[in-house]
Amino acid sequence: MIYSNIFKAEFVSRPNRFIANIIINGKTEVAHVKNTGRCRELLHEGATVFVQKSDNPARKTKYDLIAVLKGERLINMDSQIPNKVFGEWAESSGFFGNITLSKPEKTFGSSRFDYYLETDTDRIFVEVKGVTLEEDGVVLFPDAPTERGVKHINELCRCVDEGYKAYIFFIVQMDNVKYFTPNVKTHPQFAAALKAAAEKGVGVYALNCRVSESSIAADNFVEVRL
Repeated sequence: MIYSNIFKAEFVSRPNRFIANIIINGKTEVAHVKNTGRCRELLHEGATVFVQKSDNPARKTKYDLIAVLKGERLINMDSQIPNKVFGEWAESSGFFGNITLSKPEKTFGSSRFDYYLETDTDRIFVEVKGVTLEEDGVVLFPDAPTERGVKHINELCRCVDEGYKAYIFFIVQMDNVKYFTPNVKTHPQFAAALKAAAEKGVGVYALNCRVSESSIAADNFVEVRL
């Protein structure tokens, strides 16, 4: 995935979940934050961020916040991008075999999953989660309690019961990490549901990403510790 019109800026503050005050070219601007998570460990005063300038003159905010430097680690924090990253990877990696149908946003039961795939032999539901929380090289999800996430995991188990293959992919929006693990401290129910789903036959995988100021692409599998 390639971004255009990327500029370096300085983070100042986050008045609410959706906007951030930034300094760019010596001028204070308002940027749209494309991630409604807490991201407190990322967005602190003085942090170096990278923003995308919009081509739409009618927009209230001129910029979108795309990535942030945490020390020397560049982290993409665009919550809309993991699905696209997974879609590109699924088509090119050969992991699922010969994909004959790829349909985003497919409903099963009371949940809408990020992807429904068909191959020569399988019918597959996939849920995709973006990961931006990192502690000493370990990446975790979620960074806040997510009842919706637990619901999706339980529905993936139902998919398995009804003869589908089911997967949850954690797209780690950074590189050079040690391993992925569910954030037991923040949401123990999510961690328990994920472990139970893996035992049920749901595939649980994590992929790190090559990240630059203006691009992101899935790279290698990351060890998953449940």
